[in-house]
Amino acid sequence: MAQKKKSVPIVYEGESPLIQPIDLDGFREWNRKKTKKLVDKRMTEDEAVDRFVNDGDYIGFELYGTVRCPLSLTRALVRSGKTNFRIAGQGVTELEMLLSMGRVKEIDFTYIGLEVYGVSSVVRRAVESGAVENVVEWSNAAITWRFKAAAMGIPFLPARSMLGTDTIRRSSAKVIECPFTGEKLALIPALVLDTGFIHVNRADKHGNCQIDGISGFAIEMSRACRNLIISAEEIIDTDEIRKSPDRTLIPYYLVDAVIHAPYASWPGEMASYYERDEKHYKMYVEQQKTPEGMAEYMKEWVLDLPDHQALIEKVGAERLKSLTMKGGFYYE
Repeated sequence: MAQKKKSVPIVYEGESPLIQPIDLDGFREWNRKKTKKLVDKRMTEDEAVDRFVNDGDYIGFELYGTVRCPLSLTRALVRSGKTNFRIAGQGVTELEMLLSMGRVKEIDFTYIGLEVYGVSSVVRRAVESGAVENVVEWSNAAITWRFKAAAMGIPFLPARSMLGTDTIRRSSAKVIECPFTGEKLALIPALVLDTGFIHVNRADKHGNCQIDGISGFAIEMSRACRNLIISAEEIIDTDEIRKSPDRTLIPYYLVDAVIHAPYASWPGEMASYYERDEKHYKMYVEQQKTPEGMAEYMKEWVLDLPDHQALIEKVGAERLKSLTMKGGFYYE
């Protein structure tokens, strides 16, 4: 006699629908078709954005506050004119740039703010005006575990994150009673990005990447992207990468594009390379408080500059040298 199937009852559901539907079989098939050959993936920011980003894509940026922010890629994305993005909202300046230009349609929101400088005026304006049509809330841990679930090829991970808070009410998570313990658990749904952007300390031309300092959620997100664009402070030989294989957090076969971009996180910082440009950042904080100020900033520091090299020249050699850490390096 066939046993009757048992299901675990849902005791609570977040009120927000999933922005990015779960399609793990499609993701598996996509990854099967990715080349595993050691090919040269070096290109410019503009070439990578043109090739791997489309209007309406679900995109995400990996960073930790202003550490390792992929801003050279963000500026190229803004200048491309591509729009209507759905986005994993964890970051600072890069997301504010896109929001200020009206390029974001929906956000899986974790944190977009100015850290010690307070709440982001750009985010407040974009959400309160209705320019962003849908905001779904998650904890920082939950968004990371969404990537981890996708990397594991499973539709969700059980966790205690967000339980007992209003965040879970504004999320797409579901709550069950654990069949083993009877405790309540949140089911965190998998999240696959159409395109992810990560800045690293060093990479080889094939896309093997190493990160110094805090790794954020680079490991999880890199394994949950259909397309992955990497920018790197240094491009080094594969033989050098192989000397420390334990430091290669992102393997080449996950990566689709590699961009050599020294000081790509400016005005943010890079562990062991350069400090945050606090003077510039304070100026930015003041300008983003009004739509007019933010528009002026975007024109001067993004739209009027054709590429990352033009930005570096505008910042100037002396300023970059003053930010470079002892033992670091400066690029002419």
